[in-house]
Amino acid sequence: MAHKTLVSAAVLAEHLDDDRWLVFDCRFDLSKPQAGRLAYQQSHIPGALYVDLNKDLAGAHRADSGRHPLPDAATLAEKLRGWGVCDDSQLVIYDDAHGAIAARMWWLLCWLGHRQAAVLDGGYQRWQQLAHPCERQPAKPGHGDFHEKPDDSMWVDVSRIESLLGRDDFALIDARHPHRYSGAKETIDSEGGHIPGAVNHFFMNNIDAESGCFLPAERLRALHAPLLKQTTIHSCGSGVTACHNLLAMRVAGLPMSPLYVGSWSEWIRDPHRPRSQSS
Repeated sequence: MAHKTLVSAAVLAEHLDDDRWLVFDCRFDLSKPQAGRLAYQQSHIPGALYVDLNKDLAGAHRADSGRHPLPDAATLAEKLRGWGVCDDSQLVIYDDAHGAIAARMWWLLCWLGHRQAAVLDGGYQRWQQLAHPCERQPAKPGHGDFHEKPDDSMWVDVSRIESLLGRDDFALIDARHPHRYSGAKETIDSEGGHIPGAVNHFFMNNIDAESGCFLPAERLRALHAPLLKQTTIHSCGSGVTACHNLLAMRVAGLPMSPLYVGSWSEWIRDPHRPRSQSS
């Protein structure tokens, strides 16, 4: 059985000795870029390889780009092969941020055409709570034969957003914290607010507060379905947490909408682009 969205800690524990299953640790702290790697060195799921958001899951930063541009497809595919990824590998990705970073890798794998990838539901915290094994020894990657087939219909650039502004059949869903979306309190970018017309669905609303796992599919469907329009695109601060909403929609059985990769951090690079704030 292929896992394409989420996988439980119990199921992963049953497959730790399965060579076809590969595990990736995506823990990352935007304010402390080395913290995730240091945490990995202290303890991680057996066999997991560390993947860095800035170095592996994003392309080169430019003056006019967002904070996490789309990586080059061929470069990322070569890294995946170097990590042992094959076309039939079952990939499991985790973090300690409720899937906020892991979902970015999941989305990138979907973009490259690898469909057997899933986020560990509940993340590293859930794994530890259930007393599954951990280790400190770095994993040794193999060599894979993954063949990338990028699907560029899965993302849009800033010109596409500009062309859609003001249309009644267009929905732009912003995954950031409401304080950042409204402009009340910006913690990462140079200014707060949102792209005019965007609606806010904070990615943490996809998570059950008690378990730390994703909400059931029917509840996710009830949250996301009313937001959809004929043309729906997802955004956030830099194209990372928006992937969490995209994963939630896939879990809910809803259509896969495109990602505006540059998102708010790219939008504000041009002072002539309009901004909105709300109370």
